[in-house]
Amino acid sequence: MAVDGFPCKPASTVVDDDFFSALMVAAPSTKNPFGVNSTRATVSVFPGLNTLGVSITRTDLAPGGINPPHSHPRGSELVLVVKGEVMVGFTTSTNLLYSKVVKENELFIVPRGLQHYQLNVGTGDAVFMAMFDAQSPGLVVPTLGLFATKPAMPMEVLTKTFLLGADEIDVMKSKFVGF
Repeated sequence: MAVDGFPCKPASTVVDDDFFSALMVAAPSTKNPFGVNSTRATVSVFPGLNTLGVSITRTDLAPGGINPPHSHPRGSELVLVVKGEVMVGFTTSTNLLYSKVVKENELFIVPRGLQHYQLNVGTGDAVFMAMFDAQSPGLVVPTLGLFATKPAMPMEVLTKTFLLGADEIDVMKSKFVGF
């Protein structure tokens, strides 16, 4: 039997480590252009989550770091800030922005499928845990979907979408090389 594309393991092959994850304890590097690093515990790396409908991600943000706008098509996200101050915001399908600076031990909910971001607005590093009501919530990052596709998105699509010239689009695309 498969759930969300992940087969259930035969009972004879299940081990203790299928129900354990140490992914949340390491402080990963945030040395990248966005100053962010996310460590995911989803069903693909944490087999014990299969069929439970939950997953969690630890996100570390450098000062001024951002988890750029993105969405999760298969899950709502509950953000718990465990260190620092993080501005969390989402936009609705009617282009309304809801945002709040969330401090340590505070929560903010992002409904399923909506574009959202997290920005470190504190003076030091920030850490938050994102809990999902899906074992594999999915991840859609519009900037990568537009500027880092293989093959490349047609230039005419980008120039008409952003009302910019090809030279300006090339500058934008150059920022996402290697992602």
